[in-house]
Parts: sequence; C-alpha cells; structure tokens
Amino acid sequence: MKWRSAKMIAAVAAFSILLAGCGSGAGSSGTNAAEATGATDNGKKLKVVATFYPMVEFSRQVGGDDVEVTGLIPAGAEPHDWEPSAKDMVLIKEADVFVYNGIVETWAEKAMESAVNDKRVVVEASKGIALMEGTAEEEEEEGHDHETADGKVLDPHVWLDPVLAQQEVQAIAAAFEQADPGHKDNYRANANAYNAKLQELDKAFQSGLKDAKRTDFITQHAAFGYLAKQYGLTQVPIAGLSPEQEPSPDKMAEVVQFAKTNNVKTIFFETLVEPKIAETIATEAGAKTDVLNPLEGLTDEDKQKNLDYIGIMNQNLEALKKALNE
Repeated sequence: MKWRSAKMIAAVAAFSILLAGCGSGAGSSGTNAAEATGATDNGKKLKVVATFYPMVEFSRQVGGDDVEVTGLIPAGAEPHDWEPSAKDMVLIKEADVFVYNGIVETWAEKAMESAVNDKRVVVEASKGIALMEGTAEEEEEEGHDHETADGKVLDPHVWLDPVLAQQEVQAIAAAFEQADPGHKDNYRANANAYNAKLQELDKAFQSGLKDAKRTDFITQHAAFGYLAKQYGLTQVPIAGLSPEQEPSPDKMAEVVQFAKTNNVKTIFFETLVEPKIAETIATEAGAKTDVLNPLEGLTDEDKQKNLDYIGIMNQNLEALKKALNE
C-alpha cells in the first residue's frame, strides 16, 4: 500500500506530536486474536471504528447494543480518495476493534502502524475472499490505488455481492467475539439474523434477474464485477476500479459504440461521483441515465429517507431489472 500524499504525512506528524504530549507505549499495530481480552469487562461498550459505510453498517448489525460503532469516512465522501486526519488517527488508536474492507483503504495499514495499540483487534473483512483482478488497462497504470505489492490491481467491491457480504459479516462477528468473548453469543446471533436478511436479498436478486431480456449493463466505474458475476451479468464500465479515474476518449467512444450496437437504453451513474461523463455518453448513445449505487457512502438524502444497505441494494435491483428489460 502506498502512503500517498502530503496530507496523510501531515496527519501522521500531527498524530505523533499529539502522542508525545500525552505519552504512548510501544507495541504492535494490532493484536492477534488469541491475545485479545474482554474489552467490556468493565461494563463499557466495545469501541469499534469502521472505515466506510458498508463496514459501519455490518458492524452495527453484528454488534447491536453491545458495541459503539464510529465511522471514519463521513456521509457524502468518496472513500477511494479519503485520508485520515490526526483526529481520525486517535480514533484508530483507541479502538477496541478496527474494521476495514481491504484494498479500498490504501492508508489503513500505515495508519495502524502509526496508531499503535497492542490490544486492538483488526479485521480486514474481505480477507479470505478470492478477489477479482482489474482490467489490462488498470494493470498498466502506475501507482494505482488498488495495486498490491506484486503489481496486481484487485477489485475491492465485494460488499456489493449479497453472498460475499455474508462472509464479511461473519469475519466481523469473529473479531467482535475475540475482542469481547463475554458477548460472543449475542454477536453470533446478530450476525446470523442479519445474514438471513442478506440471504433473502440474494434470493430477490436471483429471481428478479434470471429472466432479464439482456445481461449487460453500462456503469460509471467498475464497482459491480462481483454482483455481475454472482447473477450471470456483464458489467461494461466507463472507468476503472477507482471512480476518479478518467476514461480516455477512445474508451468513451468504445462505450458509446457498445451502447448503440447493443441498444442499451440506460447508462448508470453514481451518487457520490460527478455524473458528467455518464451523461455525455448517454447523450451520444441516445440513452438515459439512472443511479446504480455502489454503496461506498450514504448521502444526506439517503439518511433522510432512512435508507440502509438492504434498502439501497433493493433499489439497485429495481434499477437493474428496469434497464435489463427495456
């Protein structure tokens, strides 16, 4: 992972000064599961810090009344280019459990190395899931946000597959049990109850998409590969795995031609990213636009409507059903 910007370096420097003022001990960046002790033996709730919306939502569902979940990335912020402040580093340091997806949070490993807490349990929720590789074009880019040490570009968007989301929920539950074994039965029960809802969501996607007239859809960035694979669809992304990636003129022309040739009537855009490119392609192709939400964060409007992961995923299903049957 790359420690990317001056802003992040400044946050670490400020964090170091803060620690120097109050004193800090040495230790590792996170505890092994076997080393964890009951974090709520004193009656306090388990302090959980989670990175962005899906991790926050899954943590709240698993933790229930036994945890206090703090989300780092604010509503409306795009998580791919977000970086922690000194205050965020303090939250990470003081957490009993730190929950992150992996790959999206390019800053996470370095942040944990700096925000030392040898009792903290860390869960990389996507760990153990077979991650898909990016496109050939993304592999050729230098300094890609989702690049691993061996130069591979991996797709982090596993939370958009209701089946893989269940694995992330179980990983979070296991971490909570390790940090707070006294409430392990609650965490297991909560995880099972929420996964039952995700199983119903999976069934809704299966039944809703199985008889679609077409199986390909055009989306603003390549966030829906796992969902497409799970339900036999083909994602045609305008841009790559990072929404800030600008498609080349040749790529845009290619997508326009695909839309015209295949009579695609809907070009999907996202809530947290400027839709201008999607709108341009839609205009050129004689199509309309609609939202397909990658659930990387809630907007204020989403919050006002009391929407959550399952509610927005159902909206995504309805949008796909409509577009695939035009």
